[in-house]
Amino acid sequence: MSGSWIVLHTAVAIVGAVLLIVRARFDPVIALIVATIYLGLVGGLGFANTMDAIAEGFGTIMADVGLLIGFGVLMGSLLLSMGALQRLVALLLGALGPRKLPYAFAAALSAVFPAIYVDVQLVLAAPLARSAARRMPGHGTAMMGGALTAGILVGYVFVVPGLATVTIAGLLDVPLGTMLLYGFVLGPVTAVLTTFVYGQLLRRGLWNEDRDEVDATATADASAPEPSAQAAVEPTPATEPDAATEPGAAVGPDAAGRRIPLAVSLLPVLVPLLLIAAGAVVDALGVESAVVTFVGDPAFALFVGLLGAYLLARRTLGRAQVGEALNRGFSSTGQILLITGIGGSLGEVIGKTGLEDVLAGLFSAEAGTPVLVAVLLTWTIAALLHIAIGSISVAAITAAGILAPILPGLGVPAAVIGLAIGSGALFALNVNSNFFWMFQTLLGVTTRGALKALTLVTSLASVISLVIVSGLALVL
Repeated sequence: MSGSWIVLHTAVAIVGAVLLIVRARFDPVIALIVATIYLGLVGGLGFANTMDAIAEGFGTIMADVGLLIGFGVLMGSLLLSMGALQRLVALLLGALGPRKLPYAFAAALSAVFPAIYVDVQLVLAAPLARSAARRMPGHGTAMMGGALTAGILVGYVFVVPGLATVTIAGLLDVPLGTMLLYGFVLGPVTAVLTTFVYGQLLRRGLWNEDRDEVDATATADASAPEPSAQAAVEPTPATEPDAATEPGAAVGPDAAGRRIPLAVSLLPVLVPLLLIAAGAVVDALGVESAVVTFVGDPAFALFVGLLGAYLLARRTLGRAQVGEALNRGFSSTGQILLITGIGGSLGEVIGKTGLEDVLAGLFSAEAGTPVLVAVLLTWTIAALLHIAIGSISVAAITAAGILAPILPGLGVPAAVIGLAIGSGALFALNVNSNFFWMFQTLLGVTTRGALKALTLVTSLASVISLVIVSGLALVL
């Protein structure tokens, strides 16, 4: 099949999946499977290879994030049930105020936590964002969701040791120190500016709570089947603090006597972060340590957090409420895993159509290319790859591989090209990404809401960072 047909059918598959979900109100799992099968068949993979690719993509994603999702959702459910995250939110709101919190959230995630893989960041930060949203005026869920998107994903592509950043630097032979210098400034600035612009759009009526958020009453019946991750991130009425209690106070028999300090209750979140960060630092230094590698593995680190949350919840809530919290987490995990895996299947099928080779042939560069044209060209390649493939890291790696051979002829510093790749790879994260479906379920928003708080926000961040990178290219 010719390259133009591959591009056309990929676009049809992605747009078709969005329309099925948003307009025809298909369940996302069904819509994604239909789009994936369509693309595999029209892309020339055949019946058998299409199904093999679906299974392979599903299995690959599950191997990467399955345990992270399961452990993280269960830990979040326990922490919310015993009020730990609500108490932290109350503390942050008291210190910063509701208007400053999203900006601090975005800046911290982009500057401090890129050593943690994005899926892990999302699993750990989503419950905190949800708790904070409920205490904010206006569209709190929308604002915190946008801040979460900007913070995590901007840091991923610009700030060392974000995986995409490190990969781009390695492929383009850019010293990590140089990328660190530029990225540590570009990342937080882009995250904060993106959050600000997105907030202005929310003020102008972008968000519709009835259509963009999951019905909060869906958690009222803990015994009913839960169609989303709502139960994993919302306390039940039995554990919900009310006006007569301090936020996050444990309830139930002898609750006051068994309440634990906030710092202790947050250890299940902090310890995994420290373990993962230690593993990343040791790896970056080239030190070989089997013990550090083991304890710094994200799956093991999150299990340590889950175990700690379980023991603290047993002490704070008692066995009955712990069992209820775990049941809510288990009921939510299944759907999150299924929809995440199907997103991986679609990405695998797209990859097997050879789309990246097609895009590589669409562009060429000659010596003397104007600086701004070279930056825009670089951004466009990475953006198109991300829209098609659905993976920021794969888009960045592929774009860097395409541009590395022609880099000398561009006449632009390699670091600038690397930043332009990161900027483009950030553009329009959409339904063919497993991160999209994790975000939707963990944040408690509809697909429409995720398109606004995630796809739109990554597009804003990509364009804002492109302007900054273009300015940087002119002065270097």
